[in-house]
Amino acid sequence: MDKLQAMQLFVRVVDAGSYTAAADQMEISRALASKLVQSLEEQLGVRLLHRTTRKLSLTEAGERYYQRVSEILSNLSEAEAAASELQVEPRGQLRVSAPMSFAIHHLGAAIAEFQQRHPRIELELSLNDRQVDLVEEGFDLAIRIARLADSSLVARRIAPCRLLLVASPAYLDRVGWPQQPQDLAAHNFLSYTLAARRDEFVLVNGEQRTAVNLKGSLRVNNGDVIASAAVAGLGLCLSPSFLIWQRLRHGELVRVLPQWQVPSIGMHAVYPAGRALPAKTRTFIDFLVERFGPEPYWDQAEP
Repeated sequence: MDKLQAMQLFVRVVDAGSYTAAADQMEISRALASKLVQSLEEQLGVRLLHRTTRKLSLTEAGERYYQRVSEILSNLSEAEAAASELQVEPRGQLRVSAPMSFAIHHLGAAIAEFQQRHPRIELELSLNDRQVDLVEEGFDLAIRIARLADSSLVARRIAPCRLLLVASPAYLDRVGWPQQPQDLAAHNFLSYTLAARRDEFVLVNGEQRTAVNLKGSLRVNNGDVIASAAVAGLGLCLSPSFLIWQRLRHGELVRVLPQWQVPSIGMHAVYPAGRALPAKTRTFIDFLVERFGPEPYWDQAEP
């Protein structure tokens, strides 16, 4: 049995939902397709598919195997594409979805440099804080700032994203400077509505760990508006360092409970699995990693 061929066939059977469609795609007979998957199951010693006269479905072992094999085949396709494209200049339209505040503060200058290096890539950038469906909406990749859940997407880390609890000095002078996490309950918390847990987060100080649940008078789906309201003295907020680093340097905002840290999240480039990554997409992701990570300039500049 050709192990690679059997793995490719198995993935196509699952994606297509039938042996016939997968066999047609690989230009082999249905009988051979069925035999290859059966041989694969025998070699692995587990059943991968439930077979009925009406449909196919994955077993638990088949689900795990499908996820890993899809990733392996995707990596293999990328390796082959990378080898063949070494002498080819990246070109074509690249559609990218990115969070609005990060793009406004940091992507403009970065994109100018990128297109100077790669003038044949036409970049279409869509700014939106919601989580887009890459396949359904036709994006080549998305920049996501979050703790990523398991999905059918492949993710590459661009940079860390530190979350800082901040407020204006005038607000803290008026309401009081918190000395311990329990003191935060007396403060007005400005929350970001698109966060997974918009009013809840964890604070860590060495071995100490405490969860806080705060309430406030303002909830917004844009980080810049929240930061501006905090500068104006409305309350305290939890903001990514890439958004408020200049305001920290100028003293418009200050850290609250700086000895307590909020676990950082990641900034990732995500793209659909199971397909060869085009040179234009790989080139852009490589550029983002080079430009921003692993120690972003906004964190190096923090006072």
